Order: sequence, then C-alpha cells, then structure tokens
Amino acid sequence: MIDGILIVDKPIGLTSHDVVARLRRILKTKRIGHTGTLDPFATGVLVMLVGKATRLAQFLDRDAKEYEAVIRFGFETDTGDGTGRRKAKGEGRKAEELKIEEIENVLASFRGEIEQTPPMYSAKKVDGKKLYELARKGAEIERKPVKVSIYELEIIEQQRTQRNTEKEIIDQKPKTEDYALRVACSAGTYVRTLAEDIGKKIGVGAHLAQLRRTKAGKFDLSKAVTIEELEEIVAAAKLNDILISMNEAVAHLPKIALNAEEIKNTQNGKRLNFERIEIENNQAIRMIDAAENLIAIGFYLKQEKSIQPKLVLI
Repeated sequence: MIDGILIVDKPIGLTSHDVVARLRRILKTKRIGHTGTLDPFATGVLVMLVGKATRLAQFLDRDAKEYEAVIRFGFETDTGDGTGRRKAKGEGRKAEELKIEEIENVLASFRGEIEQTPPMYSAKKVDGKKLYELARKGAEIERKPVKVSIYELEIIEQQRTQRNTEKEIIDQKPKTEDYALRVACSAGTYVRTLAEDIGKKIGVGAHLAQLRRTKAGKFDLSKAVTIEELEEIVAAAKLNDILISMNEAVAHLPKIALNAEEIKNTQNGKRLNFERIEIENNQAIRMIDAAENLIAIGFYLKQEKSIQPKLVLI
C-alpha cells in the first residue's frame, strides 16, 4: 500500500479528475484524491493524496496558493478566461492606452481582504448544482460575494506580443496588452474573477489568458513531477524518492511524540494527557511515533489538558 503525497505539475488540457484517473493507472491504486482543483487551461502544482493520505485533505485544502497569471487587457470573455467567447467591446478605454504605473496603482486596491462574486464558470455548488453546469445551459443565478485575501499582487512582466495582425484588423479584433502577475492568495480565490475585476477598475475589459499555480501551502514546483516523469519513476521503482510522507505533509501542525502505550491508547481512541500553554483549544495536533511516522491527528482540549484522537491512521 502506498501512503503519502505526490506533487504533480499538471499539464494544460487535463482536468484535476483526469490527473486522478492517470495516477490510479500508474500507481495501480484507486485510493487517490487531490486538494485545490485546477481548471483544464491551468497548469502547475496539484497536490495528490495517495492511500491513507486522502484522509488528510481537510488539513491541506485551505492552504494559501501562489500563481503566475497573465491578464489580457482588451476584452472580456463569457468564462472570464481564454477558453471563452469574446464579449462585445463596449465604450471603454483601449488596452494600448494603459500605463504600467496606472496598473500598479490599481493593484494596490486589491491587496488585503476583498470580496469576490464566484464566477458562473466554476465548480462551486449552489443548491447541490455546480455553477458551470448551469452556465453551460445558459442559466445565470445570483451568487453571494465571498471574502478572500490577496497577500501579494505584483507585475512581473509586461508582454507586448498581442498586437494586431493584418487579418485581425480585418476581423476587427481589439488590440490587447498582456501583463504577467504574481498572485499570493487565500484558498478559494478566483484568479479569473480577480483579472476581470482589475480590468473593470481600470476601465479596460480584461480576462485571464494563462494561469500557472507555483505553490500550494508548503508545496511548490521544486517538488513537482510531470505525469510522464512519474511513469518513469514508478517503472524504475524509485517512487519513495519523491513520495512525501504524511507526517511531512502536516508538519505545520504542533506535534507530540507517543510511546508504545500511548500509541495503543490512541488506536483505541482514548484521550491522552497533554498540556501546552501556547496551543489554542481545539487545535489539531499531529501524533507521531519515535520514528516520526504519523499515527493520528488529535485535537487539543485545553480545559481538560488532553488530546482527543480523531483521525487514526494505523
């Protein structure tokens, strides 16, 4: 049985579910999940949970994310990204009139806690139905704004590669300007909505042209492998070289090392005496053995000065 975390560099064109299906075939196991869905047009870090590690999703899927995003100024699309149809151009400003200083000033207003309205083309469920399923049927429903946090937002490159060709001028396509941004944000942030809202604030239609996730929590591209590389690694019986242990995956949680008797009590769901002044009540605690294998996740009961095992992994 394989238990641990793999970081896959998701290619363009595959859904997160497609990646799960590919890994099930490569690893010959059905027990695989992921945290933080990526759209088919997006690439980059996808955290894959294998075996018992699938039970750790609740402690990983709310981690902060980082992206490199290319915003294309010039027009909006019906999906908010480059896969959608171009909306009719309004009377707004032209993309070529933009100045980098102006964009930087607008970006400042998006840093910190902001509100976003989830896009119709998203996997968010309303009354049990995914929004994108409704959108594909031509329906649009009211969505409540949600609060998200933008920790860092900066321009990393201006790409003036979208000038009109002669054919585009004939087709009356608008001139566009691309800006690559680095975005560090809370889980649940819709980067395509961020792109659209930045365009609206500036007064130039915009959409998300490219998206690459570079980091999810503690995991970044330095630990990632492509699906093709994973196939080669498995064929060479070197999976353990890249498999991240369950203990390392939740290393952000406070820990307690258990002796043999405490491990047995944990397996039986019994509370363990424990007191740490600096730990908050109901804080998740990783419970490990002497070899630093993850035995369980428990929750600290401050008043009782104990840990109640909740997720036992052995």
